[in-house]
Amino acid sequence: MPSMRLAPASSEDYRRLAEKRLPRMLFDYIDGGSFEEITLAANVVDFDSIRLKQCVMRDVSNVDTHTHILGERYSMPLALAPIGMGGMMARRAEVQAVKAAEAMGVPFCLSTVSICSLEEVAKGATKPFWFQLYMMKDRGFVSALLERAAAAGCDTLVFTVDLARIGVRYRDVRNGMVGGVSALGRARMAYEFISHPQWLVDVGLKGKPLTFGNLGEYVPDAANVSQFKEWVNNQFDPSVTWKDIEWLRKIWGGKLIIKGVLETQDASSAADAGADAIIVSNHGGRQLDGVSSSISLLPEIAAALENRVEILMDGGVRCGQDVVKAVACGAKAVLIGRPWIWAVAARGGSGLKSLLRAFKIEMDVTMALTGVTSVTDLNRDILSLVDVA
Repeated sequence: MPSMRLAPASSEDYRRLAEKRLPRMLFDYIDGGSFEEITLAANVVDFDSIRLKQCVMRDVSNVDTHTHILGERYSMPLALAPIGMGGMMARRAEVQAVKAAEAMGVPFCLSTVSICSLEEVAKGATKPFWFQLYMMKDRGFVSALLERAAAAGCDTLVFTVDLARIGVRYRDVRNGMVGGVSALGRARMAYEFISHPQWLVDVGLKGKPLTFGNLGEYVPDAANVSQFKEWVNNQFDPSVTWKDIEWLRKIWGGKLIIKGVLETQDASSAADAGADAIIVSNHGGRQLDGVSSSISLLPEIAAALENRVEILMDGGVRCGQDVVKAVACGAKAVLIGRPWIWAVAARGGSGLKSLLRAFKIEMDVTMALTGVTSVTDLNRDILSLVDVA
């Protein structure tokens, strides 16, 4: 574990620092997965099963990690994934994140259930950012929310489709985040907050308002987890089908990404419905436990779509080498969720910029040592002993 006096070098370093800084229930909320966390572990482990080919005596004096995602040029094929309740992990975390993302030349995606509102994030941004949407039963509210997103400068909508039901997350149950809290549980929560004074001052006091910025009239109190859970159960719409994409397309004029695709048929349906891109994702192992890792399904989906839409992926990406492997397996880009919120929780926006610099350096080194100088040249030729589909 890195000492507080040493500079964090990896996502895992930031994870451990975040664990030390955050109250247990908040750390477990971002760190955990559903059920026995089998898929959560597989997302990471399956990247390790992919081996690279070392290629020497190539001119790799000029390695370029830049790429285009949906027509926009970025410093590397990586975006910051939407994180719910991000502002509970660091003071106004979403604003810190969008600033760091802009500084490092990568896209930032704001969650529907963020602490900072669309308007607050827009004040911290100088360029368009992405917005993630959960479909709700109140379509009038959805329309109004998308109008706010467009007015805030969002040009890309990430529509999450794998949340027909909230996954069973044992860590959240044990910590009292769901299922109600006993008197003993409330005392334990209070102790956790008090025993983390840095978080208590920086976030609990100076980080206010701790409300769901985009959902204020519906869920005013982010700290009231039971109220939030009740709202989720009442408003998240489990009846959504591909036909609803037609309605969404009518009210959203920007780019559309469908997030949460794991099967080739669903990928094809997303393309048929008019998506500009899909994200191969199992929600970071937080929804249906026991499904395959995103990286293991990526090659099959990429082959089936035959460039009909751009393909992104998330789940288990922890370093620049993982980015290289994912692109070689057919992804246009990846999204990182836990790593960026760990970094912001541990060291704020400067920590996130340092982490993103590390990702870029790791990409550069990996590409050079596999004999590749451009992201566009990354393919399965640089892989060996690939234990994925």
